[in-house]
Amino acid sequence: MKCKLLVVAAFLCAFGCAASINSAFAQSRTDQRPLQQLQQAFVDLGFGMFIHYNIPTYMNDDWADPDASPEIFNPKKLNTDQWAKAAKSANMSYGCLTTKHHSGFAIWDTKTTDYNVMNSPLKRDVVKEYVTSFRKAGLKVMLYYSILDTHHKLRPGQISPVHIKMVKEQLTELLTNYGEISALVIDGWDAPWSRISYDDVPFEEIYNLIKSIQPNCLVMDLNAAKYPTEALFYTDIKSYEQGAGQHISKEHNKLPALACLPLQENWFWKTSFPTTAVKSPEKMINENAVPYNQVYCNFILNVAPNRDGLIDDNALVALREMGKLYKPIGGFPKFPAAEAPVISSNLAKRKPANGSWSWDMSIMDFAVDDDFSSNWTSHPTVKNPWFEVDLIKETAFNAIVITQAKSDQVSYTIEYFANSSWHPLAEGKSKSRILIHRFGRIWGNKVRIKYLSFDSVPSIAEFGVFNERR
Repeated sequence: MKCKLLVVAAFLCAFGCAASINSAFAQSRTDQRPLQQLQQAFVDLGFGMFIHYNIPTYMNDDWADPDASPEIFNPKKLNTDQWAKAAKSANMSYGCLTTKHHSGFAIWDTKTTDYNVMNSPLKRDVVKEYVTSFRKAGLKVMLYYSILDTHHKLRPGQISPVHIKMVKEQLTELLTNYGEISALVIDGWDAPWSRISYDDVPFEEIYNLIKSIQPNCLVMDLNAAKYPTEALFYTDIKSYEQGAGQHISKEHNKLPALACLPLQENWFWKTSFPTTAVKSPEKMINENAVPYNQVYCNFILNVAPNRDGLIDDNALVALREMGKLYKPIGGFPKFPAAEAPVISSNLAKRKPANGSWSWDMSIMDFAVDDDFSSNWTSHPTVKNPWFEVDLIKETAFNAIVITQAKSDQVSYTIEYFANSSWHPLAEGKSKSRILIHRFGRIWGNKVRIKYLSFDSVPSIAEFGVFNERR
């Protein structure tokens, strides 16, 4: 009888704890803030610390051997309080830690894989120590997570439902067990070098999972380079990895943005770091953080802890110098109202396309090839050009996003084909490069745009048809 009572008590305790956790997250959902408010709050953070610290720290390459033994992850002096103090010395306002990089080693106490820090000599949850230290220092907490995972063979051509389940479970752990996460920075997804598309690992499903757990957590995909700078595609914040040649326009940016650079030549620590000069503190602040903050862009500087788990002295000195130069002003210019991010799969991608006469080789297929650098272009002699995509079968959709090759004054109508006839859907007159129309869900077999007038010959980079979850 006593045993039964203990079992019941344990059950009630577990139920109560689970109910408490669920209640906390239910409460967080009721406190959900508008996306634009969250984006502006991120921009206002101004300057933060990227922390690349993972199993590559103990190798000579940023992309670690996917079969590297957890035994090499063995810091003798790990001190996340030192990291937080260093960030504060630079007048940074947040940190972002690499919870899992491309080789798949998890530096938190995860139940999803044995390839994690608890099976290393350290046997300590680095994510937990990091969030505790940064919050104690009054700093916001963000996490980095790689979709590409070469250890678990989550790579092109081998992705299975088991992989997608693992991603969802790992993100659930990170967003459930470590308190409020201001942003999740995702990497290794829909990049030329990762070749994992937003269809292979479904972006909208992952995005909605994140928001269901922490509605106020921003989702930032670092691999937005192929998408136009005039709209948010598959991210809440537009990102620019400067070392890869991505640079924000200080004259034309209108979106909440993030620009990143490492303090030294590599993202992860190298044996040369303690004796190699870091990048100029003056340039990091006066040519990056300060001017970017004035154009709705947050600047994040990577500082790589060494194999002892500490930031090197030369980096600490540089950060203190930056703190003398960077003075947060408590509020930056407000970015203009932006359309909600496009997060669904493009139903028109690689579908049959048709149109009026094209200019030379710029044929219709280039507007549905998932490549924003190729275009369908109308022949200059056509007075009222048109372009259509065939969805092959009757399909539900509720958004059209047409990305033109350049900004141009156009007037147009959009129609859809259903029940053997064309029906009007939307019309517009715009100078914008990207034409976004959202509406109630309809069903159709084809969608087309008809140009009524234009200043220069119409040219479409990508024609998007979406069925968004709302």
